[in-house]
Amino acid sequence: MTPQLQQAIKLLALSNLELETVVAEAVADNPLLEVAEAAAPGEVLEAEPLDPRRTHLESSPVDQLIGEGRASDDRPLDIDSTALDGDRDTGDGERGSSFELERGGETSSGGGDGLLLDERGGGSLTLAEHLHAQVGPAAGDPREAAIAHWLIDQLDEAGYLETPLREIAEMLGAPLSEVEDALRVVQSLDPTGVGARSLSECLALQAIEADRYDPCMKRLIENLDLVAKGAFAQLKRMCGVDDEDFADMLAELRSYDPRPGMRFGSGPAESVIPDILVRGRVDGGWDIALNQATLPRLVVNRSYYVELKRTCDDKESRGWLGDKLADANWLVKALDQRQKTILKVAAELVKQQDGFFRRGVAELRPLTLRTVAEAIEMHESTVSRVTSNKYLNCDRGTFELKYFFTSGVASADGEGSVSAETVKAQIRALIEAEDAAAILSDDTLVELLRGKGFDLARRTVAKYREAIGLGSSVQRRRQKTLAGVR
Repeated sequence: MTPQLQQAIKLLALSNLELETVVAEAVADNPLLEVAEAAAPGEVLEAEPLDPRRTHLESSPVDQLIGEGRASDDRPLDIDSTALDGDRDTGDGERGSSFELERGGETSSGGGDGLLLDERGGGSLTLAEHLHAQVGPAAGDPREAAIAHWLIDQLDEAGYLETPLREIAEMLGAPLSEVEDALRVVQSLDPTGVGARSLSECLALQAIEADRYDPCMKRLIENLDLVAKGAFAQLKRMCGVDDEDFADMLAELRSYDPRPGMRFGSGPAESVIPDILVRGRVDGGWDIALNQATLPRLVVNRSYYVELKRTCDDKESRGWLGDKLADANWLVKALDQRQKTILKVAAELVKQQDGFFRRGVAELRPLTLRTVAEAIEMHESTVSRVTSNKYLNCDRGTFELKYFFTSGVASADGEGSVSAETVKAQIRALIEAEDAAAILSDDTLVELLRGKGFDLARRTVAKYREAIGLGSSVQRRRQKTLAGVR
């Protein structure tokens, strides 16, 4: 690979913050480059509107190719070589200060802006990064994981969730029960206490983890306002404990961290503005655009080049100036290509996940990097780089592009696949409709599901059944028999 091609590969994977650093270094090194006036807040680079009636995405021609690449048509140059990624510091920050109850008990936490995602600066591991890495093993299925990832991005810097669950369910187009299940996944992650909606819930989660959440501790945590007022005599009566037990309970309570998220990262929070904006049109299609306000705008100063050229009397000076002009032109073209590549991938994602944008997470369909790569005729590694550190904002919130890639289950007719969550919904419906005198075995469920177009092994059905909290046929028969006796 040429150095320019290596640089182009790196540009694709960079976040906007990292890209600003690269541009600043280039401007400092090349006198012909300058940063243009910042884009207006609403200025965007738009893709051709995505019409749901089309069977294929029609991308605008790309008239510039990266580096020395050439193509026989107007498609962008595909970059599929390994990127040279820099090391990332993932050290944990120091633990927060000891717990001190303020008068009034409950503390309020600032909610996030609907358009912005707050992330900690300083280069250390953020709370969100720490939590996202744990979701995979903790979630029961891809859909639950998708909601959990979204909830993590809504937590404030202390680890609290301020948005009501009903509002979240409406925003995502998901049943409230599924959002509650995903929140339980988040609340099961480390550090204990994250995902709480109040101070009392945060402390209760930590008491449960420490196996100290007995009725007495529960009553104490439910009355933090009295703890803050120092009404210890009243609390002892309410909890039904003596002085020694009460002192032990207070000591335990004060050992908990009321702001578990604060131990991650340091310094002021930095707002990350989404790279892609998606909005619905009145005709049912989608407007997909890059937010230019998040991107540095480079231009080549041609006038300064002409002025310098007049002073270049020797061959060495002319060669140096020519190299600087070539480098400047290349970087401007490479940045333009980067934007168009991101836009092309984003447009295909919206097309593939059209149901999600219209109806919510219930319609999030199985999708792989390869599917998108083949649809837009790019290499899978290129799509992977494009979807790293890039965010999309739509009416349902702000999501990382990688959020839209989920696994699925093969259909019985071999035609594509369906979401694992769709299969779970079918299993739940079948079991809820079963008669107490004719309980469905897992083998019977396999046959019924195959008749509905789902091709699953018996062990997979059993795994999904257990994941949604439904017992075996023997357990269900006993439960329904007892329910009938009552």
